[in-house]
Amino acid sequence: MLKSRMLQWTCAAAAATLLGGCASVSAPTVAETPGCLDNITVDRLLADYNARRPAANPPEAMTMADANCTRAKLQQRLAGQAGRLVGYKAGLTNPATQKRFNTDQPVWGALYTRMLLGDGAAVDAAFGTRPLYEADMLVRVKSEAINQARTPAEVLAQVDQIIPFIELPDLIVEAPPKINGAVLSALNVGARLGVRGAPMPVPQDAAGQARLLEQLRDMNVRLVDAQGTQLGGGKGSDVLGHPLNAVAWLAQALRAQGLSLRAGQLVSVGSFSALLPPKAGLKVTAHYDGVTGLQPVSVSFR
Repeated sequence: MLKSRMLQWTCAAAAATLLGGCASVSAPTVAETPGCLDNITVDRLLADYNARRPAANPPEAMTMADANCTRAKLQQRLAGQAGRLVGYKAGLTNPATQKRFNTDQPVWGALYTRMLLGDGAAVDAAFGTRPLYEADMLVRVKSEAINQARTPAEVLAQVDQIIPFIELPDLIVEAPPKINGAVLSALNVGARLGVRGAPMPVPQDAAGQARLLEQLRDMNVRLVDAQGTQLGGGKGSDVLGHPLNAVAWLAQALRAQGLSLRAGQLVSVGSFSALLPPKAGLKVTAHYDGVTGLQPVSVSFR
């Protein structure tokens, strides 16, 4: 029993190092739960992810505690192949996506360097098992004081860049309609790829920040094809009332797992559009109408 417990602590510490570094004195531990996927099953899940073949669905009865445990195991493995941890993604921050996954709560996953591509990237339409695309947005953390932020204004004060972003998630499993919020969390919220555009600096003066806060809330986000035909979109306020509320939520969710946001990390705030399937030959551009200086970002599918 003691040997088993010591092994559990060792594994948890290793996961903590990979996910958040070892600078924190209170390194997070990952407690095994009855419904947490075992290591063999997670290894198989990762093999399916890498091969882009449908993976077996985790049980729908999985609790959020089970999901947290499974996600940590999967993230530990992803960190070994996808580069360093570059930030996090908040998922299900839009009521429409929450409804699709039968939940009323956001979830979060981790992002790694090799997942992020540059503006105009050409990507295989079959980049994943169940590939999708959506209009999103990144922010870059300026200060660890962001972990105490509770309002959009407090978040913006600790952010130095707003970055256009088209996320390319992958639902990876045999039966995507059976994915609920906990299962999606266990799957690292489907993180696979994403295309980021030109960063926009955040104004340093109070008046400029107040103006940007309003613009982010009221912006009209549009996904269009090469002919300008609209494919999807939404308002800034569709994401938890204000897209920066997703960052405040994420900081608290990370804290519950013994983690925190760090300067230089990126945060994906979630979807402003429906999840859409890519097609070969399609070019998609996301526009952020109403935000002065925030440029479009594009991806092409081949």
